[in-house]
Amino acid sequence: MRCPYCANDNSQVKDSRPTEDNTAIRRRRQCEGCGARFTTFERVQLREVTVVKSDADGSGARREAFDRSKIERSVALACRKRGVEQERIDQLVSGIQRQVETTGESEISSTRIGEMVMEGLRQLDPVAYIRFASVYRDFSEARDFQEFASTVQTAGSGNGD
Repeated sequence: MRCPYCANDNSQVKDSRPTEDNTAIRRRRQCEGCGARFTTFERVQLREVTVVKSDADGSGARREAFDRSKIERSVALACRKRGVEQERIDQLVSGIQRQVETTGESEISSTRIGEMVMEGLRQLDPVAYIRFASVYRDFSEARDFQEFASTVQTAGSGNGD
């Protein structure tokens, strides 16, 4: 594993343990070159999945490898200052990754992944859900927020009261 500090290719594993949700192995490493310590995570990857993105300019579809960290960043940003525990965010992201990898398909649309994230956030935190939707659905006016928030409130009030 390459050292993030000095780029040396050799490091020793000092400690390994599973993460709290048992979806990854956390490894503490020490660089043999500079002696710096750093942490890596090892996760199971069931298959290589390609994400198909449609370009906004209509020039066609781009393809890129599925990247879990992009979902992690988006979900963390939507949940920022919401008091959502990191463990719950990790569980949501792991669940989405499992869904993507177990579809049996080698390609998945970015739209489908976005819908998975929205569904997960809807169940996790309503404000994070609206935050993510505002970017994902490209809200441009306050009215867009209002209309979307009213659908969230309507869906949430159907609890049989």
